[in-house]
Order: sequence, then C-alpha cells, then structure tokens
Amino acid sequence: MQPILILGLPFEFILFGATLLGVALLHHRTLTVALTGLIAIAAYKFLFTGFDGHPGLEGAGLHFAHHWVELANLGLLLLGFAILSRTFEQSGLPDLAPDILPDGWLAGLALLALTFVLSAFLDNIAGALIGATIAAHVYQKRVHIGFLAAIVAASNAGGSGSVVGDTTTTMMWIAGKSPMDVLHAYVGAVPAFLVFAIPAALAQEKHQAALKHDVGGIKADWLRVAIVVAMLVTAVGANVLANIYAPDLLHAIPVIGLALWAAIVATAVLRTPDWKVLPEAFTGAVFLLALVLAASMMPVENLPAPSWQSALGLGFISAIFDNIPLTALALQQGGYDWGVLAYAVGFGGSMLWFGSSAGVAVANMFPEAKSAIAWLRAGWLIPLAYVVGFVVLIALLGWRPH
Repeated sequence: MQPILILGLPFEFILFGATLLGVALLHHRTLTVALTGLIAIAAYKFLFTGFDGHPGLEGAGLHFAHHWVELANLGLLLLGFAILSRTFEQSGLPDLAPDILPDGWLAGLALLALTFVLSAFLDNIAGALIGATIAAHVYQKRVHIGFLAAIVAASNAGGSGSVVGDTTTTMMWIAGKSPMDVLHAYVGAVPAFLVFAIPAALAQEKHQAALKHDVGGIKADWLRVAIVVAMLVTAVGANVLANIYAPDLLHAIPVIGLALWAAIVATAVLRTPDWKVLPEAFTGAVFLLALVLAASMMPVENLPAPSWQSALGLGFISAIFDNIPLTALALQQGGYDWGVLAYAVGFGGSMLWFGSSAGVAVANMFPEAKSAIAWLRAGWLIPLAYVVGFVVLIALLGWRPH
C-alpha cells in the first residue's frame, strides 16, 4: 500500500495538522475536532497505508495493543487527579492559603514556586491541579490566562528533572536510564521558571489581587488532607516500586493509574469523593487521549540525528505533537543527552494548553483557557523562557549524550 504524499508530506501529517489547527481555532468544539481528526486519520491508514506495516483490522488491533497501557494510564491519572484536586479543595486547606502566602505579587510567585517543587515529587498533572486549585481560592476564581499558563509551565518545568515528575522522564527510567541522567534538566528549568514566573505573578496581581491575610473562620478538614496525601503517596509509591522491582509490569498494565484509583476507592469510606467532577474530567481525558492516539499513528519512524539542535526543535514540536511518542522514538534511537531531552519535551509542551496533560487538566478547571490564541497572547513569555533555559543548560553543561 502506497502512502499519499502532498508536497512531499505523508497525508497523515496533513490530517493531523488540520486537527491541531481546528483545536486551536474552534476552542468551544475541541473534543469534536479531536475525535473527527482521529477518525479521519484512522480511516486513511485503514484504507491506504496500514498501521506500523500491518494492514486493516489486524494492524489497527496491533497498534492499539502496543499503546493501550500508556493511554489507560493517562486516562486514569487525569480522572483520578480530578477527584484528588476536588478533595483537596473540599478540605478547606486552599482557603487558608492567603494566611500562608506572602502579600501582593509575591503570593503569585510563591504559588508558582510551590507548583514547581510539588511537581518534582508528585507528578506534573497533580502539581498543576493543586496549584490551580489554590489559585482559584487565592484569586477568587479570577485567574488570568497568563497565570494559568504559568502554573502549567511551572508544573512541567518542575517535573522535567525528576523520574517521577513527568510521564516522559518515567519512560526514560523504565528504559533503564538513571535518575541522575535527567536531573540536570533543572539547570535549564530553574532559569526558565524565573523568566516567566515573575511577570506572570505581576500580571495576575494587576488582574486580580490576592486575598489578604486573616481570612478568618476557616477550619481545615484534616481527614480530607490525609486522604489527598494517601492518594499521592500511593500513586508515586507504585511508580517507584514498580520501576525498581517489576519494570516489565509497567508495560503490561497501567500500574500508576490503577494504584491511584485503588486509593480513591479505599478512602471513599472515610469521605465520599465528589463524583460530579468526573463528567468534565472525562471529556478532557477523551480529548487528550484522542490527540495522543492520533499522534501515535504518524509515520515518524526516525528522528533527526541526536544533537542539541534537534533536542531544541523537539521542544517546540512537543507543544503540538504529543511528547510520549517522541520520547519513545528517542529512546529507541539512543545517543541523546537525556537531561536536555527531558527539559525540552517536558517544558516545551507548556507553550500551548493542549501541549501537555497538565495543560489539559488545568483547562478543564478553567474552560476560558481552551483558546490557543489567548494562551499564546497571555503566555508569550513561556516560549522565550524555554529558549533561555535551553541556552543556559547548554552553555553551562554542554551536550553530553549517554
């Protein structure tokens, strides 16, 4: 079966590009656009090219069998972390944030720094949702889109140097890379954070000032706080233990997502979760999974030769092309500086709201963020921060392929 080429490009790329353009422009119909694009790409491959060298239904089945674990894991995490963030909100702890955070624009900066740190130990989705939940309370639900973009960027930057902080770094860990091989991503992530975080905090304070101290009359539900901690510890613990003792299991079943949901079900007898958040979270999860599955069908058998220039480009590509298949290809190819790659594909997705799972999760909480134009207009410093961080990383440490 011969592929159709248009101006030298496989037709799958044309369909995928049209899908991304539709998502960017029709932000009130993002799910419809994503599903339409996925169906069109799948139909084209079924009729003309096959899937990974296998025709028809056989190829489609083999392709899905190869990717179902990562899709299931991502979907379970998005739904589970939606429950987690709602439980955290119901605990009353975010209402106490004005008493904890500093005054003025420093409140926003401290909140972004907290998101950065949390994402290094938890997961970029969880870090972003916790940061967005606190922001909703501190700023009385009037959160600037630029600040939402900064929350996502802080979570992605914070997770880029940790093997438990991002799906891509966890993939590197599963593939046998040492946690130390990605740790130096923070040499780029920290200066990038400083570039976007301070202006974003200033812009948010101008848009809506943080609540003052001494809000009064608020008592935290510490049992709900303990439940949130239990959920996080279970998910992170499952990730760490499976990587150490049973790495093959991570390729067979969605261990992390199942562990998170086991904690949700087990703690439901203590405090009933707010199941009403699931329909909206489900819509967002289906949207992201449709894009991830469509991206996995692209005929990208090879990446450019490993170099700092190609890694820089992969960061920009990650904003529109899911970073999970990109990372998988890079691991197959080898020869990368894994810390540089982790920074590039991890932080690069922050440039657009649908460029990372953290961005999709935050946009589910704040639907006004589902506009690529508004995101770019308000968060234009994030692409600049990406380049600055990358330059600092290469200038200080150079390109050190493993």
